[in-house]
Amino acid sequence: MERSKVIIIGAGPAGIAAALRLVQTHGCSVTILERGLDLPDRVAARQQRAEARGGASVNLEGFGGAGAFSDGKLTLTPQVGGHLAQLLGDERAGQLISQSDEMWLRFGAPEKLYGADEDVFARLAHRATRYGLKLVSVPLRHVGTDNCPAVLGAMRDSLATACEIRPMTPVEQILTHEGAVTGVGLSDGTILPADFVVAAPGRSGQPWFHEQARKLELQAQNSPVDLGVRVEVPAPILDELTEQLYEFKLLYWSPTFDNLVRTFCVCPGGEVVTERLGDVVTVNGHSYANRKTDNTNFAILVSSTFTEPFREPVLYGEYIARLANLLGDGVLVQRLVDLKAGRRSTTHRLEHCILSPTLKTAAPGDLSYVLPYRHLQTILEMIAAIDQLAPGAGGSATLLYGVEVKLYSARVSVTDELETSVKNLFACGDGAGITRGLVQASASGLAAGQAIAARIQEGV
Repeated sequence: MERSKVIIIGAGPAGIAAALRLVQTHGCSVTILERGLDLPDRVAARQQRAEARGGASVNLEGFGGAGAFSDGKLTLTPQVGGHLAQLLGDERAGQLISQSDEMWLRFGAPEKLYGADEDVFARLAHRATRYGLKLVSVPLRHVGTDNCPAVLGAMRDSLATACEIRPMTPVEQILTHEGAVTGVGLSDGTILPADFVVAAPGRSGQPWFHEQARKLELQAQNSPVDLGVRVEVPAPILDELTEQLYEFKLLYWSPTFDNLVRTFCVCPGGEVVTERLGDVVTVNGHSYANRKTDNTNFAILVSSTFTEPFREPVLYGEYIARLANLLGDGVLVQRLVDLKAGRRSTTHRLEHCILSPTLKTAAPGDLSYVLPYRHLQTILEMIAAIDQLAPGAGGSATLLYGVEVKLYSARVSVTDELETSVKNLFACGDGAGITRGLVQASASGLAAGQAIAARIQEGV
């Protein structure tokens, strides 16, 4: 009996998880197609500060996806990191997240779990409430930017013995016939037939998948744009929160505009870094398992959901990022006290700050020339609230880097098995707008893999 052919587009956490599930299935042949470099080549290129073909960032493309060099936070709740709970229900999403956690642990993720002490969380949440902040419970494991390649490398080595992995193999189009998927067409003209296709293109593949969805007439809805700054403070200011929770998730509704604003990607003892989205440079944060700085950084993001007639939220986010690049030839940095005083930061003024910035290439400037007033006012109001919870967070040692932008893919409509309206075409992960993080991306890949495995076993 001929084995069913499964093609997985994208070797990020979603694609990897789908493959790990499917290689356990009798009668299944799996091929992973990845347009970027293989993981060992990515690591080597990153160490040499080289760029992949066409100037694509090795930080975002290739085996492991954006997660390969991320901070490596594994958030173990359906409430953070994607839309799986809405698609599958809390119980099913929770089961998949537990299975994803087991997968990450099996390949070397640390067993230490932050945020599991309910009494400590309740005490901190009670304090946060006094200042209009909602603290969200997020059990979390931290892999670390330095350890992520090793964990993902162990996944790769396991898959390499059980399926075909083809790096540097961009897919031109997804092929269908009479409403069912039939395979894929590669950029070199090669046609690869398949019984099932899993589209897991990751963040960097979002524009490609958006175009595929349009051609295949898949229903999709715009996702919000998260726009804001990365805040850097002396680590002791936030020690009480980070030592217990590692990542504190705070939500706030700004009094002036009633906008939802939140903290994101807390990096205790970490570094502020740049991230390239195509030809746009934005800011991000990393923290390592085996080395620490004297600073802690985190993002403050304002969520905006656009309605008709506006249809291009991603272009809007990129436009704001380009303004910062225009003014600072990259990322801008500004002292909070300068922003409040209505003046730009200069090299001389930065020297007055007791905090030494971890991103040395950021240009002193004025974020008020970049961020819309609505966003800027909302961010300042949240910093004031956090300063009450953690005194010093809004003080003279606080630096703001900008801009930080999170561009989420338009969410494709899928079933509770993550199948699109095209039969046997499944969509999962960040690139499909289903998820926003390592664990939910992995969980979505597992969901797609389990659905395909069941059909293969049933002979559907």
